[in-house]
Amino acid sequence: MDNNNSLTWSDFTKVEMRIGTIISAELFKEVKNPAYKMQVDFGDYGIKKTSAQITKLYQPEDLIGKQVVAVVNFPKKQIANMMSECLVLGGLGDDNEVTLLTAERAVKNGTKVA
Repeated sequence: MDNNNSLTWSDFTKVEMRIGTIISAELFKEVKNPAYKMQVDFGDYGIKKTSAQITKLYQPEDLIGKQVVAVVNFPKKQIANMMSECLVLGGLGDDNEVTLLTAERAVKNGTKVA
């Protein structure tokens, strides 16, 4: 591991990861790489929009109701014609397919990941 990329504990605690439920998902037609536009409900933290390049392993209808882990304190980012408000996390496979990080059991939307 390269020590230049090491985080301090203080750095890590600034990353706010929360669990939310995907409430809508549809093909994001306006982007260059295949992706879905999604809305994720984080309870008291609100509903946030995002896009995710997860089309290799997931269909939009299978995403609805799935609880996912996301970073919710990045600055908003313009992606095509949408302002992304969070970053849904996943594991990157050998063929660049993304497997979403999910909660093992149902938890309250907005639950902090620690």
